[in-house]
Amino acid sequence: MSLDLAAIERIKRVKYLYCEAIDRCDLAQLETILTEDFSADYQGGSYRLQATGRTEFLAAIEAAFHPEFVGCHAVQHPIIDVHGDGTADGRWRLVDYAMSLRDDNLTTIGAANYVDRYVLQDGDWKIARSRYTRIYERVFNEPNPAITFHILGSAAP
Repeated sequence: MSLDLAAIERIKRVKYLYCEAIDRCDLAQLETILTEDFSADYQGGSYRLQATGRTEFLAAIEAAFHPEFVGCHAVQHPIIDVHGDGTADGRWRLVDYAMSLRDDNLTTIGAANYVDRYVLQDGDWKIARSRYTRIYERVFNEPNPAITFHILGSAAP
């Protein structure tokens, strides 16, 4: 078995850009790394986000990640299989933190296993499908969030 290490590194970069764009609610960045027919199915203990098409997904992200939201999504331990037909499959471990200051400081902490499909389009790897199911999830209202800075709603890079 041979590994296409250059493709694997480029796919890792796409996934890291995805996490960064989610945490910043950078819809323009997300648009560049998702296929037009992108689909998502994210299932937690307290929610389920399903979207068919990049436009529907971007609208859901825009509604969820508002200027009074704090989030951090970190992925690690990638297992990426590149196929000879311009597609690849990837699995990642997600550890995340999210808090909505609008909703009485509703906080979610958890982990999940992502399963993604990637396609090569015009020389660039893009995410075509993404799903996860939670390994665990903790949801609670944080009585004293003590947030001194967050980047959503700001000009921070």
